Amino acid sequence: MLHVTELSKTYPTGDEALKEVSMEVDGDETLAIIGPSGAGKSTLIACINRLVEPTSGTVVLDGTEITALSGSRLRAARREMGMIFQEYGLVDRLTVMENVLSGRLGYVSNWQAFRRNFPADDVRMAYETLDRVGLGGFEDQRADELSGGQRQRVGIARAILQQPKILLVDEPTSSLDPETSRTVMELLTEIASEEGIPVLINIHEIGLAVEYADRIVGLADGRLVFEGSPAELDEGSMDLIYRDGEAAEESESTPDRPEAVGDVPST
Repeated sequence: MLHVTELSKTYPTGDEALKEVSMEVDGDETLAIIGPSGAGKSTLIACINRLVEPTSGTVVLDGTEITALSGSRLRAARREMGMIFQEYGLVDRLTVMENVLSGRLGYVSNWQAFRRNFPADDVRMAYETLDRVGLGGFEDQRADELSGGQRQRVGIARAILQQPKILLVDEPTSSLDPETSRTVMELLTEIASEEGIPVLINIHEIGLAVEYADRIVGLADGRLVFEGSPAELDEGSMDLIYRDGEAAEESESTPDRPEAVGDVPST
């Protein structure tokens, strides 16, 4: 289970990025984070795995406080958080197989990593995972020869190979056509179910969030202003999430709404 408690981020410019965001992700659920650009979606995910250092608050994954770790202990904890990036995060000159096997870098020695000498079990798992994401037979193709949808699936396969306790996914469909976007979302939710791990997705497409997520969190002007099931995401909730920042700030004083959380200058 992932526990995020009062997570805050303030940049040196004084911009508040997250304001005491609290949330939980558990089991094999898919949780979607929605909100307008600049609401704090990407910053929230980046603070969870410490790619961005939060100013205050805690992140706890299966009993381990991620925000209290440093050095080798933090690197070890990051192995347990599979990250899937908006821009795929692949090395273009490497093959599909080499990119996928990079998901095992945290489990081999520096010398093995340098020589790309991975254990036979890792290689077998990589082949099986490529079949699973629909890329069987693509293992020797260079990453820069793939379509956007194929590149995203390589990123997913790499994250699976980490054998993580949670998947953190940043805008997985932003550069994809509608049909490919649905394929990617189906794949992510299948992984959550089959692997028994939660998936936390930052996503712009509300329709995809409603269709595929078990639960939705809405950020507005960096504040958590909605949390509930897709069925609970009604017109009033949408207005609260997507109206302008001034109105979002006014919502802080409304007693029947969730306590404000999270404020981020990035998406």
